[in-house]
Amino acid sequence: MNKILKFAKVFILVDLCLIIFGMIFYTPTWVLNTQVAFIGSLFVTLASFLSYKKNVQNRLSNFETSTANLKVEDRDKIDEIDDPFDLYSEDEELTPSKIKEIIKEEKSKIKRNSFKNTLFSATGFISIYRVVGYLALIIGFFALNNSKTLLPFPFLIGLAIVPISVLISKFTLKLEEDR
Repeated sequence: MNKILKFAKVFILVDLCLIIFGMIFYTPTWVLNTQVAFIGSLFVTLASFLSYKKNVQNRLSNFETSTANLKVEDRDKIDEIDDPFDLYSEDEELTPSKIKEIIKEEKSKIKRNSFKNTLFSATGFISIYRVVGYLALIIGFFALNNSKTLLPFPFLIGLAIVPISVLISKFTLKLEEDR
């Protein structure tokens, strides 16, 4: 949560700088275009974050329940850390034909689960949050266009605030971690 607040501070700071710049050097219509685009792209970004966070949490809970059902042998903690999936067990010797068989089996699992994986990840890109975010962005665009106040360049600048703020945030957070 602390990182989210740091990101939010950078978003607000960059946006305030853009508002002040727009009020000094441009018209209020210019600022309106940047703000409509900024708010729309912020909704889309937050919605994407929330939907993918939920998707990851669902997958983790599914992974935890599936790994709980696996046979757990008496292995020491160091061995579990070094080889969590028991790939280097000493019980059987791996021959080239055995390795090929294992690879073939794993590839068939991937092919079988591709539809399942698509369904699991679909919740990330077809979430209600993202749909509402894109709708807000589209409605804002058409509202500006219908009122004959759409200025494409400031609108694009407003869309760019969020990605630029994310880059600035990542850079500043990286500097704080290095200290």
